[in-house]
Amino acid sequence: MKDLPTLLDEYLATRRALGAALVDAEHMLRSFLAFLRQHAAVRITTQLALQWATEPSQAQPAWHARRLGTVRAFARYASAEDPRHEVPPEGLLTARHRRATPYIYSAKEVADLIAAAQRLRGSTGLRACTYSTLLALLAVTGMRSSEPLRLDRDDVDLVGGVLTVRHAKCGKSRCLPVHESTRQALADYALQRDRLCPHPLDPAFFLSERGTRIVQNTLQQTFVRLSRQVGLRERSDSRGPRLHDLRHRFAIETLLRWHREGLDVEQRTPRLATYLGHVHVSDTYWYLSATPELLQVAARRLDRTARRPA
Repeated sequence: MKDLPTLLDEYLATRRALGAALVDAEHMLRSFLAFLRQHAAVRITTQLALQWATEPSQAQPAWHARRLGTVRAFARYASAEDPRHEVPPEGLLTARHRRATPYIYSAKEVADLIAAAQRLRGSTGLRACTYSTLLALLAVTGMRSSEPLRLDRDDVDLVGGVLTVRHAKCGKSRCLPVHESTRQALADYALQRDRLCPHPLDPAFFLSERGTRIVQNTLQQTFVRLSRQVGLRERSDSRGPRLHDLRHRFAIETLLRWHREGLDVEQRTPRLATYLGHVHVSDTYWYLSATPELLQVAARRLDRTARRPA
């Protein structure tokens, strides 16, 4: 019988051949297999799957349910090879996802985060350059935090100022035109990167000091340390403003600007949805109710429209 690491490699290859990305799923499942090894288990059991899925205990129930669902899908595949692998039954962990209340960064807070990243220590200086540019790019484009990490050099047009985001959420790809100042900042980073790391080990646009692609967990851990340094989190806080909230800030600032300029927000919102990579435009409309300021601007505009003579 095949061991679990072999089955996992086969499972991931099969699903990806059918078009699934499984970036988060692979990370979860390799973590689950490490958990099984710690418990000297060579087969999947419902008890161990449930124990692993409910860690960490302070996470939302929806996150626990997602972890168990990821294991369940793999367990079905493993069970077809060896029926001794148990498939956790449906309904053990159910929780409706609750959309987190976004934290809307001020311009100063974004600037403080970038400045703190510029002070990061490293052996070559590339670490500070990489993370400060990454955070700035997330702030001015609203990209998902994983998307810049997947950019290869060929995906960044430093002449035309267009980023090609490949295989994003739901397998979709899109092209993002960026402002001239952003294009110049990326070009400056590329020059620094190539000077500080002339022999990279990976085609990634954003590199670690080892010349490898930065992984999501490393970005997240670095962000948490930076947010504590600038006072966005206390040292003991397990939660706080998220990287994803930079995406919220971009969307809300864009909608606010359109309202203030008197533009037709209803007509332009599908453009923002496309830029953000939303599958459904309703995901973008959610931002209309995300902040009191945006609601007030929209209400004032509606009031002015209602007062106009027929």
